[in-house]
Formats: sequence, structure tokens, C-alpha cells
Amino acid sequence: MNTQGKKAPVCAKRDHIHTEHGVERYDPYYWLRDKENQEVIQYLNDENEYTSQVMADTQNLQDSLYEEMLARIKQQDESVPYFKNDYWYYTRFEEGKEYPIFCRKKGNLKNEEIVLLNVNELAEGHAYYQIGGLSISEDNDWIAYSVDTQSRRIYTIYFKNLTTGEVSEQAIANTTGSAVWSANNDIIFYTTKNEETLRSDTIYRYTRSSSESVLVYHEPDEAFYAHIHKSKSRKYLIIGATSTLTSEYRFVEANEPTQEFRLFQSRVRGMEYGIAHFQDHFYILTNWEAKNFRLMKCGLEHTDRSNWQEEIPHRADTLLEGMDLFNDFMVLEERSKGLTQIRIKQFSAATDYYMRFDDETYTAGTSVNPEYNTQILRFGYTSMTTPSSTYDFDMATQEKTLLKQTEIVGGYDSSAYDSKRLYITARDGVEVPVSIVFNRKFPPSANTPLLLYGYGSYGHSMDPYFSSLRLSLLNRGISFAIAHIRGGEEMGRSWYDNGKLLNKLNTFNDFIDIADYLVNNEYTSTKHMYAMGGSAGGLLVGAVMNMRPDLWNGIFASVPFVDVVTTMFDESIPLTTGEFDEWGNPKDKEFFDHIMKYRPYDNVEEKDYPNILVTTGFHDSQVQYWEPAKWVAKLRDLKTDNNILLFKTEMEFGHSGASGRFQRIKEVALEYTYLLSLEGITS
Repeated sequence: MNTQGKKAPVCAKRDHIHTEHGVERYDPYYWLRDKENQEVIQYLNDENEYTSQVMADTQNLQDSLYEEMLARIKQQDESVPYFKNDYWYYTRFEEGKEYPIFCRKKGNLKNEEIVLLNVNELAEGHAYYQIGGLSISEDNDWIAYSVDTQSRRIYTIYFKNLTTGEVSEQAIANTTGSAVWSANNDIIFYTTKNEETLRSDTIYRYTRSSSESVLVYHEPDEAFYAHIHKSKSRKYLIIGATSTLTSEYRFVEANEPTQEFRLFQSRVRGMEYGIAHFQDHFYILTNWEAKNFRLMKCGLEHTDRSNWQEEIPHRADTLLEGMDLFNDFMVLEERSKGLTQIRIKQFSAATDYYMRFDDETYTAGTSVNPEYNTQILRFGYTSMTTPSSTYDFDMATQEKTLLKQTEIVGGYDSSAYDSKRLYITARDGVEVPVSIVFNRKFPPSANTPLLLYGYGSYGHSMDPYFSSLRLSLLNRGISFAIAHIRGGEEMGRSWYDNGKLLNKLNTFNDFIDIADYLVNNEYTSTKHMYAMGGSAGGLLVGAVMNMRPDLWNGIFASVPFVDVVTTMFDESIPLTTGEFDEWGNPKDKEFFDHIMKYRPYDNVEEKDYPNILVTTGFHDSQVQYWEPAKWVAKLRDLKTDNNILLFKTEMEFGHSGASGRFQRIKEVALEYTYLLSLEGITS
């Protein structure tokens, strides 16, 4: 990378002052919000051009990394088939093709293949093409599928006749992408989004033969999102209204889709629950008087919580995350000591056991299990040294069969790598887990570069996982670590509660304390320490960069949520109202004062910062492009160092980046090249 003779863009300042709670915030880059303004487009293009110029002498490395990572991917590949309603379903990829081909076979895997959708053909002529959901009618004759071509997660639903292969002229725009068939093969249900806030708030019943949509449910509370699904039994259609802290469900029999949905249990602030139909009752997974959740049960007619009976009690040391039901078995997904567990209970016997896994740090979870009448559980497994693996597990004999492990083309020897689980004591005495992986040829030391990844929000657990792309770092002596910080749910519900709202500073302090530990114990040094995060993880790295700029040689921020205060005051921005239970509503001065302590954009100061690479998508509907754009502009204006700050906006994409499987690798190649260049590694 070379900045000599290259002038970084300078973003124009235009006076704008926010005044909240008597506090004035000067925001000279507020004008970048105007997406239609050609000056905004020009600024983003100027930043892209500057990034291209600075990275020009690394193009060979970018290309070689891309080819190297691409070469590890088995291009002609196929998923493990699963059986549902008389058909085997699977997805396959063809050599050199970006997109999947969705297929099925009737009855037996030896029968003729039926192509449901060839996304490569559908995507022709589109810079971005994403399938949001596929849903097959109960008579197996129709498929409803949804498409997003703008990368804003706004989908149009189409219908294809699987007998004739013809796609109907009917199309339903502005949906979440999910289509749910009733038992009547002429009726589906779908959810639409508010056109301004993109909140999923309204559910319609659509009759295909008449092209008529009828309003079924509207969610007026701006903190809630509406959705609909079908029970595993296929007997019930279930409408959910959920927020960060509260949930509510309604249901109707799938063979009576025009009837009114019945309320299961009215919403109570702070009470979450989910329901699953099984035979003559419902199971309820709930946090009602149970922070780590418990399992309840009730009949089909009387479903409010006064009728719930406890099946599995609350445990302070174990988070109950999910369940799957079979005729003879109940499968529970739990989390203990930060690691995922799969528990098997047999209805007709006292059998109750946990599956055993040998890795020190790993991730395991149930997979696609649409049928009741089986004793075989499909589950997935991965670790930081184990490629993603799909197993069938006989719940009666406890025999495990590996069906597929992601092939690393060219060979992969797991013994060449080592992964460890560390527990770091944070400043308040709490032990925080860290998962780390490295190539045994390059054991951690003060001279070893280390990339520390984190998220820490929404109760989303950032579990250890394998990445074939990551091998390009490990094989060049870069260690990789995941910080399981508070704000996630790795250590139970309290882990989440202690990392949000007025406890949010714990998230950033945990990350900093982990970095300090890794430096002090010579896993790396500040000259070789890097931090990476995306979306809310971008907020994380933006905040810790302000708090401790001395800790990092480089920061990677992808689609970063960095303009927290301004966004949380603007309820017209997509997702804002649903975020109040995560960050707090800044209209309340207590929350405003707390957010002001860590907000990355407003806290940028005149001081030295590390090297920084920021990426975003122009069509991002979750974190609007102007947040990172404003942040970068302010950093350019105030930072006092000569370190390299680069900003790249993908003008065709949104929050999730490119839609094609190979195009995404180019984005990773850019990030890896930036890091390797800072380390002086050129090949």
C-alpha cells in the first residue's frame, strides 16, 4: 500500500447542529444523508478511487489471495438431501457458477432430478440477485419464491407451476420474502414492510386463483415486527409479533385459512415465548419467571399462561435456546459454559442424555428435521479446526454417521492447526471466554499478528466456526480469535442483559480487556494487534478504537453502526424503533447520557488512530451508508497520525455484501491484503 503522492478526499462541511437535552452536537457531515445528491455520490466515488489508488500496488496479492481462496472451494458441490412431504430436497452448485440450483427428487434419491429454480439463469443481467425464501404448496405442485435485486432485503414473491415449469405473471412486491402456504393450495400468507421504516408490520392472505390480498393482521406498535410461519406438524399457521424483549402469537388451523387467528397469550412486556405444536398440545419455550428460559406445556384449547405446566425448569447455569420434536424424542438445544449442547429426551422412557463433542471450542446445533416419524436427528457441527459437518444421529442407539464434511480442495490437515478456549478476567472480575486458532508453525508470540473478532449485541452468540478463507491468514502466521463478550448470549441470558442498555460499556470493556490480556501474555503485541467487527460489531471496534487507540495496529469495520445517537433519534430510519430495547431510547436523558459515552462518530477526537479499513454498501437498509461515510470524513479531518484510512462503498450492494458466492471472496481478499500489507507480507 502506498499513499505517497495520493491525496485523500476531503468531505465538505455544512453547518448542522443537533440539540438534545440541552446538549449541542455539531454534525458537519449530516448532508451526506441525501442519497439523491450527486455531491454525495461523488464523495463516495472519490473515496473508492482513493482506495483503489492506495491499494494499486497490492493488486497482485489481492488476485493471488482470491485465486488461493477460490481454489479451496469445491465448485461443483451438493448439499445433503432432506426428506419432506414425499420429496427429497437439496441444493447444488455447478463449476464456475455464482448461484445455487434448488432441486428435488420424488420418493427416492435414484429418481430423476427436478430443478425447482436455477438461480444462475434468473440472476442474469442483475448486479445483485438474492433468493429470500422457497415454499412448496402442500400438493407439491407450486413453489412460491422471493427475490431481492436491490440488496435492501425487500423481496418480491413469484409463483412457479412445478408441473408446467411456467412462472405466473402474478407478483407480490414489498415483502419480507417469506410465503406460507395454507393446507388449501390456492392460499398463501405473506408479510409486508413499511415503505419508510422497512418494519415488517402487516400480514396478508393471498388467493392465487383470484389474485386477491386480504389484510389479516397489522402490528401498530413500532417496536414490534410481524411474521408468520407454519408449525412442523403442518397443522397450524402461526402469526408472531416480536420485539427485543416481548413476544405474542396467534394461530389458526392450516385447513381453515379464512378463519380468524386465535390469540395464544397476550403480550406482557419483558415476557418472551415461542410455541410448537405436538399431537394434542403445545410446547412453550419462555423466559416467564425464568431468565434462562424453561419449557412449558398446555392443551390446544386453553393456551394462556394460566394453563401452562412446567416440563423443564429454569436453570441458572444453562440457557435453553431451542427444541425440536419427534414422535418418540424431544431434542433440546442448550448452552452451558459458553458452549452449545444437544440434549436428547425420550418420551416413553427415562432416557435423557447429552451428545458428546471432543473439541475444546466448537459449535453444534440441530439442522433440517421436517419429519416426526423418525429416530434420526440431523445436526451440524464445526470448530475452528473442523470444517462444517453434517451428521445423522440415531437417538435410540446413539450412533453418529457423518454424511458430509465441507471439502477443502487441495487437502486440509486439521492437525496442522490448534485451537484453544481461554477465559480472561475482565476489570470487574467476570471471566470472559475467547476462542483462538493458529497454525502450529506459527505459535503465538509477541511477534505474531492476531486478528480479534467481536460482535456483542442483540444476544447474538458469536460461536466458534471454521473458515476455509481464514486459512490464508493462518498459513501466513496470523492468529485469529473470537471474543465472546457480554452483549451476546454465550454464557446465558444474563450475559446479554449485562451488555446492553445501561450496561453497554461492559461490551467494550470486555473487548479491550481481552486485547490487553493477549498482549500482556504475548499472544501478540500492540504492533501486531488487529480488531474486526461488522454492523453492531462495527460499533464495537469504533468505540474501542476511540477508547484505546494505542491497542491496535489496524481496525476493520464493515457496515459499522457508528452514528448511534443521531440514528436512534430518527424513527424514520429503518429498524430504529425496534432498537430502543437494545440501546435505550435517547429521548430519555439517562439513556442519552449513556450512549454519549461510547458513540463512535461523536467521540472522534484530534489524536492518533490506528490504520483503518471501512467498508459499506450503498443500498444497506440496516446500517445506512451515511453512518460510515460521516465517520470516515470526521476521522480524516481530525486524526493526527499518518496511518492509512481507507473507505470502500459497494455501490450495488447492501448490508450483506455481494450475492454471488465468488464475488464475496473478493471482498475478503481486500481485507486480508490490507492486513498482510500492514505486516509487510507481500505474497
